[in-house]
Amino acid sequence: MCSKDFQNRRTFPGTEGGPFDLLVKIWDWIEKIPWPFFLLALLLLAWSVNRHDQYGAVILGGVFLLDYLLMRGLPLFRISYGPAKPPTLMLALLRLPFSLLPFGENLVFQIIGTVLVIYGFWIEPRQLRLTHQKLTAEGFKPARPLRLLHLGDLHFERKTRREDQLLEMVRELQPDVILFSGDFLSYSYTYDRETWSAANAFLRSFSAPLGVFCVRGSPPVDPEPVLGEILQGTEFVRLQNEYRTVPFGEENFDLIGVNCSHNPEQDRELLQQAATGSHASLKILLYHSPDLAPEAAEAGITLQLSGHTHGGQVRLPGFGALYAASLYGKRFESGRYQLGGLTLYVTRGLGLEGKGAPRVRFLCPPEVVLWEIGQGL
Repeated sequence: MCSKDFQNRRTFPGTEGGPFDLLVKIWDWIEKIPWPFFLLALLLLAWSVNRHDQYGAVILGGVFLLDYLLMRGLPLFRISYGPAKPPTLMLALLRLPFSLLPFGENLVFQIIGTVLVIYGFWIEPRQLRLTHQKLTAEGFKPARPLRLLHLGDLHFERKTRREDQLLEMVRELQPDVILFSGDFLSYSYTYDRETWSAANAFLRSFSAPLGVFCVRGSPPVDPEPVLGEILQGTEFVRLQNEYRTVPFGEENFDLIGVNCSHNPEQDRELLQQAATGSHASLKILLYHSPDLAPEAAEAGITLQLSGHTHGGQVRLPGFGALYAASLYGKRFESGRYQLGGLTLYVTRGLGLEGKGAPRVRFLCPPEVVLWEIGQGL
């Protein structure tokens, strides 16, 4: 697969100024509406759509209010800590077409919608899954397979059950090395000092015999001064456009870390500079977005570990992600891909988007990836 030319592109996924950034600003404005006026607007919407069907209006107004209560309850139960009004409004718009059906059908679909809301917002975001991957790297012949744990897109807000699960899983797996592909904080709490302190305390719990390495995620989520604060005193070694040779028994492997600007035209040069001098048979690139994969394949990288897309967070059977924040669209939405000699893996990540983006996962549970790398696997 050849890399695309993005020289004339003006905005990039994961940066300020793009379509998602515009949506964030709209969501911020919606969240500032006082809750009595917001709820009144929802009830007026329910009445206006069903003004000739009082029972339909009652059903629709009731599920609108229930959705709002479910969104408000998420932080109380330590599930997620985002704003409640933007996702409530999105759910309201999704429910509107079903309210035009006859009473019985409308009621059934609204109940199904509520069940899906409970599952997607309350249950699946806490269902941390372990994915096993194996890789044979030519020339890399350790006495035993290298156990590498890949984490991504933590989007930390406050310490929740998800973080407790993650630490327990890491302790049980006992990896040789831990790699984190960026986005430490939630976009909603990037400059919140209480979040910095809680994130720092959480990150201090990570250790591995060969080290814990990371790269910066999207610039708005992992700004430079903040990243330094939350990593201070932890075992995380940040790779900034450089490579690090790591000994593993009689073998060595190279970790190459590149800062992600989301502009492949810029980051291609950083990759070339970072990989200069790397001669190990196993070269692992840690880069936040999958969008540098064609360039990584050309550079002779063995394995690229990325995230950023969250797998779309909402997936449909037979279709996959409704949306993937990538310059290549759904091409690299999540999972394992082969580009010539390069193996790319895009993790579904651990957390959720910040600001007013829905705190939902559907058929896309959070993921931890354990790699075994060696010969004969």
